[in-house]
Amino acid sequence: MRGETVRAYERCHTHADPTSGLCVNCGIPVDSQRFDESRIEKVPDVGVEIVVASFDLPAQYCGSLEHVSQFTDLNMRRPDQVDTVGLEWTLRANGRALPPFGRLTHILNPWGFGSYRMDVRLDEGTHLELIVRRTADRTSRQPPLRVNVVGGRIVGRYWYNRAFGDVTVARHT
Repeated sequence: MRGETVRAYERCHTHADPTSGLCVNCGIPVDSQRFDESRIEKVPDVGVEIVVASFDLPAQYCGSLEHVSQFTDLNMRRPDQVDTVGLEWTLRANGRALPPFGRLTHILNPWGFGSYRMDVRLDEGTHLELIVRRTADRTSRQPPLRVNVVGGRIVGRYWYNRAFGDVTVARHT
């Protein structure tokens, strides 16, 4: 199955329609560029949110978010520990939560695991960020927070949006 997925991916990004410059399978321009942003940080204080991964699409570029990963040191020691009691994860595009990553309290896509691929279209100039917020302290009624380190990773593609005009035509005018 994995080999079929790799072949489909390669086929998708190598067969361009010569008239449009787009991949005939997915519609993404064949000259698209990748982004892959990640960071690992200490757990923030109660009420504080930190950005563990962010990316800004350039002006006049749109894109696609393909993968999101979450990391906690607890989950990496014991993969069954996916609950992140006292932590809230949110993926935002231009300040708005992107489903299903809105106020999660568990690991949906573990770091280092071949998680499910996403294909979320991103508008021109999107500001994308994965945020972790500490919601409870160790003295609350919730179980003690055992997570000490958190991290996030976002991966995708971006390309020039032809709605802003063709670059080669603009040079000759």
